[in-house]
Amino acid sequence: MDFAPSERTQALTERLARFMREEVVPAEPVYASQLSGSPDHRQWRQPVVMEQLKAKAREAGLWNLFLPDLHDGPRLGNLDYAPLAEIMGHSFIAPEVFNCNAPDSGNMEVLHRYGSPAQRERWLEPLLRGEIRSGFAMTEPDVASSDATNMQATARVEGNEVVLDGRKWWTTGLGHPHCRFVIFMGLSDPQAEPHRRHSMVICPLDAPGVHIERMLPVFHDYDEPSGHGQVRFSQVRLPLDHVILGPGRGFEIAQGRLGPGRVHHCMRALGAAERALSLLCQRAQARVAFGQPLLQLGGNADIVANLRMAIEQARLLTLKTAWTLDAHGSKAALSLISQIKVVVPAVAQQAADAAIQIHGGAGLTDDVPLAQLYAYARVLRLADGPDEVHRAVVAKLEARAQLARGAGA
Repeated sequence: MDFAPSERTQALTERLARFMREEVVPAEPVYASQLSGSPDHRQWRQPVVMEQLKAKAREAGLWNLFLPDLHDGPRLGNLDYAPLAEIMGHSFIAPEVFNCNAPDSGNMEVLHRYGSPAQRERWLEPLLRGEIRSGFAMTEPDVASSDATNMQATARVEGNEVVLDGRKWWTTGLGHPHCRFVIFMGLSDPQAEPHRRHSMVICPLDAPGVHIERMLPVFHDYDEPSGHGQVRFSQVRLPLDHVILGPGRGFEIAQGRLGPGRVHHCMRALGAAERALSLLCQRAQARVAFGQPLLQLGGNADIVANLRMAIEQARLLTLKTAWTLDAHGSKAALSLISQIKVVVPAVAQQAADAAIQIHGGAGLTDDVPLAQLYAYARVLRLADGPDEVHRAVVAKLEARAQLARGAGA
């Protein structure tokens, strides 16, 4: 395994880091000032500065970096993209600046790999240009969605139409004023084997029967202007050509979508952890109490050392996962994908929590982004599957591997 970045990745890393330093981070307070501050998503607006940053990023060639086989992109593999995702993770607004933000990046991957020519032309192309936003509607409020086979919302095929019914929540991006569609996952054939029962369907938000019921606050914050919404689908009738790949192919598509996406999430989370550690160290060295810098009090030096070691270990595990995906595919990386999904958010949460503690009361305010970093890391321990589900996957695959080794011996 060789994790050394290629020359192209090194060049992109330098350009991206400079753009982040000179353009994105200074724009964070401007971005915040241009939000409505309202809990009503109908009043949300796209900050003008975001569109300005997007134009600059595209002009600089820092655009759609995440998609390995994009026809006009940089064609980066997961290992090449990983350090770039980490740099973006230093700022909450950065992924959208470079058109690499979830859930749009995952939806673009789905449409690029599995969409029909008509679906790609209508929905993928404007996403790639950053003209529209999208959502992913899978999780449901009335069932344990950690087991995706529990989904009760339906996508029934009736002649030349597909009919959507059910309620979804935690549909990220739903409140964005530029959100134009969601990818809906629903039950099509209850009699099929469990992983052939569901379909993914492109559902325009303006389709009759789509009702946004509410936006969900996360730690009392609505995450404007994207948000996380609860939406009801009532007899939403769509042409059958809105089904992606075909009825019953939902889980097949999901497996292709989730592997790279989880690497992206984890590398961004490592970037967030690095920012938290940086803020922690700045505060610990500048703040004096009882006649000494905070870094020299109690076990604070140990906290810094332990965080550095934990971040390095988590990064190496994530890079190994990215390498395995590139070299051997998603099936070979299944255990590793679940491992990083458990390890990395926990490290990011630990870093944010320690930085809050060092900052004292200031760490709880919006003067520094630590409360937001903490919430982000904590949410990530549930998003794309809770820790417990991923641990179960790792244990199952490990037991199987051990049995195979024993049989071989």
